[in-house]
Amino acid sequence: MAPAGLFTRRQLRTRGLRPGGQPVAAQILWRSRRTNGVRAAYLYRLALAKPVRPMTEARAAALAKANAARRTCPACGIDAGYVLPAHLGTCLPCADSVPLAA
Repeated sequence: MAPAGLFTRRQLRTRGLRPGGQPVAAQILWRSRRTNGVRAAYLYRLALAKPVRPMTEARAAALAKANAARRTCPACGIDAGYVLPAHLGTCLPCADSVPLAA
Protein backbone atom coordinates (compact mmCIF):
# COMPACT_ATOMS: atom_id res chain seq x y z
CA MET A 1 0.00 0.00 0.00
CA ALA A 2 2.98 2.33 0.45
CA PRO A 3 4.49 4.35 -2.39
CA ALA A 4 7.77 3.18 -3.89
CA GLY A 5 10.85 4.15 -1.88
CA LEU A 6 9.04 4.28 1.48
CA PHE A 7 9.51 1.53 4.07
CA THR A 8 8.67 0.81 7.71
CA ARG A 9 11.42 0.39 10.33
CA ARG A 10 11.03 -3.38 10.15
CA GLN A 11 11.32 -3.40 6.37
CA LEU A 12 14.44 -1.22 6.57
CA ARG A 13 15.92 -3.57 9.17
CA THR A 14 15.51 -6.60 6.90
CA ARG A 15 17.66 -4.71 4.38
CA GLY A 16 20.29 -3.96 7.04
CA LEU A 17 19.28 -0.30 7.32
CA ARG A 18 17.89 2.10 9.94
CA PRO A 19 16.02 5.43 9.61
CA GLY A 20 19.11 7.30 10.80
CA GLY A 21 17.39 10.31 12.36
CA GLN A 22 15.29 11.24 9.36
CA PRO A 23 11.75 12.48 9.99
CA VAL A 24 8.72 10.32 9.22
CA ALA A 25 7.95 10.74 5.51
CA ALA A 26 4.42 9.28 5.56
CA GLN A 27 2.11 7.04 7.54
CA ILE A 28 -0.46 4.38 6.82
CA LEU A 29 -3.52 4.36 9.08
CA TRP A 30 -5.98 1.51 9.54
CA ARG A 31 -8.74 0.53 11.94
CA SER A 32 -7.89 -2.17 14.41
CA ARG A 33 -10.44 -4.52 15.92
CA ARG A 34 -7.89 -5.65 18.49
CA THR A 35 -7.27 -2.18 19.98
CA ASN A 36 -10.65 -0.64 19.04
CA GLY A 37 -8.91 2.31 17.52
CA VAL A 38 -6.68 3.46 14.72
CA ARG A 39 -3.19 2.03 14.24
CA ALA A 40 -0.36 3.63 12.32
CA ALA A 41 2.68 2.44 10.40
CA TYR A 42 5.32 5.14 9.97
CA LEU A 43 7.23 5.16 6.69
CA TYR A 44 10.79 6.34 6.03
CA ARG A 45 12.66 7.14 2.81
CA LEU A 46 14.98 4.40 1.60
CA ALA A 47 17.33 6.94 0.04
CA LEU A 48 17.99 8.61 3.43
CA ALA A 49 18.37 5.39 5.42
CA LYS A 50 21.74 4.57 6.98
CA PRO A 51 23.39 1.20 7.59
CA VAL A 52 22.74 -0.53 10.91
CA ARG A 53 25.53 0.03 13.40
CA PRO A 54 27.61 -3.12 13.98
CA MET A 55 27.34 -4.98 17.28
CA THR A 56 30.44 -4.23 19.36
CA GLU A 57 31.74 -6.31 22.26
CA ALA A 58 30.62 -3.62 24.73
CA ARG A 59 27.08 -3.50 23.28
CA ALA A 60 26.85 -7.29 23.32
CA ALA A 61 27.99 -7.38 26.97
CA ALA A 62 25.46 -4.70 27.94
CA LEU A 63 22.68 -6.59 26.16
CA ALA A 64 23.63 -9.84 27.90
CA LYS A 65 23.63 -8.06 31.28
CA ALA A 66 20.19 -6.53 30.63
CA ASN A 67 18.73 -9.88 29.57
CA ALA A 68 20.20 -11.57 32.67
CA ALA A 69 18.52 -8.92 34.84
CA ARG A 70 15.16 -9.72 33.21
CA ARG A 71 15.60 -13.40 34.13
CA THR A 72 16.82 -12.91 37.74
CA CYS A 73 14.13 -13.11 40.43
CA PRO A 74 14.31 -10.22 42.93
CA ALA A 75 12.83 -12.39 45.69
CA CYS A 76 15.17 -15.38 45.58
CA GLY A 77 18.00 -14.02 43.40
CA ILE A 78 18.07 -17.09 41.13
CA ASP A 79 18.28 -16.95 37.33
CA ALA A 80 14.94 -18.48 36.35
CA GLY A 81 16.05 -19.34 32.80
CA TYR A 82 13.14 -17.38 31.33
CA VAL A 83 12.02 -13.76 31.31
CA LEU A 84 10.04 -13.12 34.48
CA PRO A 85 6.36 -12.28 33.94
CA ALA A 86 5.85 -8.55 34.49
CA HIS A 87 2.49 -9.04 36.22
CA LEU A 88 4.11 -11.28 38.85
CA GLY A 89 7.47 -9.57 39.22
CA THR A 90 9.01 -12.81 40.52
CA CYS A 91 9.74 -16.30 39.27
CA LEU A 92 6.88 -18.78 39.22
CA PRO A 93 7.96 -20.75 42.34
CA CYS A 94 8.18 -17.51 44.36
CA ALA A 95 4.80 -16.34 43.02
CA ASP A 96 3.21 -19.68 43.98
CA SER A 97 4.57 -19.48 47.52
CA VAL A 98 2.89 -16.12 48.24
CA PRO A 99 -0.62 -16.59 49.70
CA LEU A 100 -3.44 -14.92 47.79
CA ALA A 101 -5.29 -12.05 49.47
CA ALA A 102 -8.85 -12.89 50.45
